[in-house]
Order: sequence, then C-alpha cells, then structure tokens
Amino acid sequence: MYNSNGVRRLGNKRKVPLTVIKRLPRYYRYLSELFKNDIGRISSKELSQRMGVTASQIRQDLNFFGGFGQQGYGYNVEYLYNEIGAILGLNKTRKMIIVGAGNLGQALANYKNFRKRGFELAGIFDVREDLIDKEVNGLKIQDFKSLEGFIKENPVDIGILSVPHDQTPSVAEKLVSCGIKALWNFSPMDLKLRQGIVIENVHLSDSLMTLAYKLNRLESDDINC
Repeated sequence: MYNSNGVRRLGNKRKVPLTVIKRLPRYYRYLSELFKNDIGRISSKELSQRMGVTASQIRQDLNFFGGFGQQGYGYNVEYLYNEIGAILGLNKTRKMIIVGAGNLGQALANYKNFRKRGFELAGIFDVREDLIDKEVNGLKIQDFKSLEGFIKENPVDIGILSVPHDQTPSVAEKLVSCGIKALWNFSPMDLKLRQGIVIENVHLSDSLMTLAYKLNRLESDDINC
C-alpha cells in the first residue's frame, strides 16, 4: 500500500520492539530541529551523523512503520516529522493531571514543553492542607478528595504520579477506577496494574546512577593512562 507521497506503508498490526518505540521521540526531536531550520530533506547517512546512530539502524527502525524514504532522495523532513508525530499520538491533545504537588510535582507542572507537544495539564491534586489552593502555573492545587468529581466533569487521558512510595498503589488504583488508562509514574517503585492500563515508570535516580557509572569509568580510564 502506498500513500499520497508514493511511500510504501505497512499495516499497523506489525509488532514493534520496545527499543524501537523508545527511539521514536529522539527521531522526532532531531527532525523538529531540521524542520525549524528549513531543511527540506535528509538522507539516512546525514541523519545518522547528527544522531550518532548508524544509517542502517535508522532505516530498520523506520521500516517498521513503512520506511518513508525514497532511494536517491532520502527523507522528506516535514513529512517524516509529521508522520512520526502521528505514530506517537502527538496529533491529538492529551489531557493530564498531576497527583502529588510537592517539589517534583510542581516542577512538572511548570514544564513549558508539555503544551508544545500536545499535552494539556488540566489539574493538580494533593492531600496536604498547606498546599491546597496554592497556584502553580496558573492552576490551583486541589484537594485529592475532589479528584473523582473533577474527572467526571473533565475527562483525563494521563495521570502523573509524584507521590511517596507507600501511597503509589492506592493512588494508581484510584486513578484507574476513575477511568484513566495511562499513568506516568515518578514514584520510587515499578508500578504494575491489570492489563489494559498503560504505565511508564520513570526513575530519575536510575538515570543519575547511570551517569555516575559513566563518570566512574571515565575517571578510571584517566587513571590508567
């Protein structure tokens, strides 16, 4: 099957490895910069040089979704940017709420790029009385007790968890019972729920420890020189 640009597309039932899915936002980010700089087309070799991955890897990854390139021409930057955005679901607005309005929750609420990517923060919730009614990025922190009523009136796609470890399971179950099917979990545990609930566990300390490992290796190499 071919699209209007003459590029062969595959059906959407082909299973895509998680490692490939995790690389899609990176492609999207680099293509965004190319598009902003009025670069109309790019070859897999040129893209590989910018991204630090092999051209073969790029072609293999994109072939899971139809390829998008044309031999002798490369990739149409705007078209590929829009297609990857659609694959990632960025062509529609996703409403989110944050549960846990501590330092991390407030930092997430103040992140400016969510809206640019099609994510709209609709509400922030906490149980602490000293935080309720405090304003963060134009939104008042609401009492967690009002969560269910809020979601009934304001359908939400994604729940962001930035709550303590011991509160994570119960808060997650509450969100799911209210109809939320996607959770972005920043709490210090790997959250697992029943089938049909999408979860992305984010551990900032894991990333920091990985950085520490790389630094340790670099320092060891310097010592051995």
